[in-house]
Amino acid sequence: MGRKNKGRKIYKTKEKNYYGKTPLGKALSVGLTVLLIGGIGFIGYSVAEPIVKYTKKKGDAPEPPPTAVSSELLEPSSASRPAAPADPSAETGTVAQPDYKAAVIKTADLTDKAALKAAIERIPSGQKVEYVEIPLKTQGGKIWYSSSVFYATQSGAIQNYISLSDVVDTIKSAGYHPAALISTFNDNILPKTDGSAGFKTADAGDQWIDNTVESGGKPWTSPYSSTAVNYIGDIVTEAAEAGFEKIICSDISYPPFRPSDLAILPPELKEPSRFQALTSAANLFYERAVNANSTMSVEVSATDILRGSDDIIREPLYLNVKSIILSIDVDALSAGVYTDTTVYDFNGPASEKVKKALELVKDKLKDYNNVAVRIYGNSVGTDELLKAKEVAYEQGFTSFVIG
Repeated sequence: MGRKNKGRKIYKTKEKNYYGKTPLGKALSVGLTVLLIGGIGFIGYSVAEPIVKYTKKKGDAPEPPPTAVSSELLEPSSASRPAAPADPSAETGTVAQPDYKAAVIKTADLTDKAALKAAIERIPSGQKVEYVEIPLKTQGGKIWYSSSVFYATQSGAIQNYISLSDVVDTIKSAGYHPAALISTFNDNILPKTDGSAGFKTADAGDQWIDNTVESGGKPWTSPYSSTAVNYIGDIVTEAAEAGFEKIICSDISYPPFRPSDLAILPPELKEPSRFQALTSAANLFYERAVNANSTMSVEVSATDILRGSDDIIREPLYLNVKSIILSIDVDALSAGVYTDTTVYDFNGPASEKVKKALELVKDKLKDYNNVAVRIYGNSVGTDELLKAKEVAYEQGFTSFVIG
């Protein structure tokens, strides 16, 4: 709030005290006055100089550059930046990266090296696929490899005991690059093991579940929990250190809260600023991946965007990750997407559904340089998926993920 200028106050009682002083007193007064004026001038210059810089408009004559600048504040030049897609600096989003072309392996094919090798051999030829995505942690919280992360071993989340080294070696031997697909906060297992990882009611601090106990209600993992964020971060680190060149983190989102849920949960979950908990977690995962010489993408669902659950991509300036994978579940589109005010119907073959979905959501992704489209569905054959991929290509999405 600005202060009201009341003008300079004059204290006449103090002025009277200056009359009738001795010569020595007058001299001291003059000296003090000079010092005071000099001090005011110095302060005025010190304050005015940064104000002038702050208020200078774009297009004004630039200031001379300083003689020395900390290297920590400088961006590396494009000439010195490595172009390899696995380089962490390539994920800054400032320069468009090479197309990302990948295929996803199903969890059923992760029982052993032979099953994985056979699945890789089934990847459609002629599509120039370069990466093989492995679902290491899936929706619900299950883990499909032999993890050594504490909560993974203690919670019963581990379903398969294939080692990450065997997975990476098998993918590389087949001539592909390994990528890890990790579902983050869509996890109902972790909060059952450690209640601090889940959402709590505001008043009583009870564990929140998404339905009644009789109807099979489940707890969800919360981005406000340091236990949850560190657990996911440890899985990201484990995958990156094992040699996965790219980490794809999906489900960086909130549960589909109902108004009755929000009424009993902490008030911050009703605030627009709640996205910051998600972006902070994503930035930590990104840092973990980069520190282990990997890169990271965020996967966001087209149906979530249509429902308004797009917190993670809503404020791009807060998100260090600039590589986005838009996942389109053709089965989910076929069932329709419902919000409080709108019903989205998707009819026709998979290619038509994908085309309509892209037209509806692509404006939400305009601030991200590197966007790949993942198209999948249990009811959709490979031929249909490939036709849908071509539709995405025609709309300018040259990076893709099949399956």
